[in-house]
Amino acid sequence: MKRKIVISINTAWNIYNFRAGLIRALLQEGYDVVALAPKDDYSQKLRDLGCQVIDLPMDNNGTHPGRDMLLLARYYRVLRFLKPYAFLGYTVKPNVYGSLAAHALGIPVINNIAGLGATFIRDSFITKIVRTLYKVALKRSHKVFFQNADDLALFTRSGLVRQQITSLVPGSGLNLNHYKLAPADGVETRPFRFLLVARMLKDKGVEEFVEAARHVRRTHRAVEFHLLGGAGTGNPNAIPAQRLAEWQDEGLVIYHGKTDDVRPYLSSTDCVVLPSYREGVPRSLLEAAAMSLPIIATDVVGCRDAVDDQVTGLLCEVKNPASLAEKMLAMIALPAEQRLAMGAAGRRKVETQFDEQIVIQKYLQALDAVVRPLPVETDMAELMPEQINS
Repeated sequence: MKRKIVISINTAWNIYNFRAGLIRALLQEGYDVVALAPKDDYSQKLRDLGCQVIDLPMDNNGTHPGRDMLLLARYYRVLRFLKPYAFLGYTVKPNVYGSLAAHALGIPVINNIAGLGATFIRDSFITKIVRTLYKVALKRSHKVFFQNADDLALFTRSGLVRQQITSLVPGSGLNLNHYKLAPADGVETRPFRFLLVARMLKDKGVEEFVEAARHVRRTHRAVEFHLLGGAGTGNPNAIPAQRLAEWQDEGLVIYHGKTDDVRPYLSSTDCVVLPSYREGVPRSLLEAAAMSLPIIATDVVGCRDAVDDQVTGLLCEVKNPASLAEKMLAMIALPAEQRLAMGAAGRRKVETQFDEQIVIQKYLQALDAVVRPLPVETDMAELMPEQINS
């Protein structure tokens, strides 16, 4: 009988894009994998990978206690039915409510704290609630992975998690065979291009990127500024669609929307920019480095883990468009050979520090340390949507 692993993140898109390599490795090791996430266009892609998928409705951005208690009940119901060998949680609500349900059922939990997001940036009443929930949810976890040392230190200093159960992983890791050196796509004849890859959220520094673009274009009219990523619909920090349209009408930026494959965009870019307020380890920067592109990012938690200042890119001040514009102008002024050298150093950095296999081995080792009897086999067909959603 195969051991069953449940993996839960706030979207099926997130599981597919960031954890497909881990899922393949778990299946290859002989585990059955069940994904719990709200249904979206990527649910079928997860099934195509070979894992089972259960639609678990989740109010990702809301803080309504009634809906959160309903989510906890849904987790408890589905985990009690599945009786998995272990529960792997990512993002806030799966980490909190999925973990609480798993602990109540005696299921070992492995958490991944992939950046703390807007909630931890602001010192508010909601922040205090989230910290309390984390403390309770992580208290009995088997292992808690962090993506950068700053977040790990914050959690341990605050008493949210025991030091002895924590470990660092290099982000979600990259399949380096998937990313190759970006070809010189007419670089000598086209304008210099900056690209920001992120959801269109204020906390990603989109507004600072646009203000910096306005500054740079006063002296470099031909330079292009591109935005790539989902619209952030439903997130309170989302950039309104009307504002994106106004920026485009003004000729400041070119917005490409969402994509499943960033490589063509990276291949036609000179420098990737991320003026984020805080990150785990931003995958967009690792992808840029893997394709040998220089980077400009803010000197904040997560970003500075991905960028070595003056070596693989440049760091600017957070929430400071003038500082960002200064670094952009410096990047434009660099000889092409120096930008290529930065890109090559970035590729070496991801090869040595951010290979997906490092993350996979950490998870396999954590699962090997879980001592549990094999559960009784369950029939997935018996778990109907109305049983979960009621």
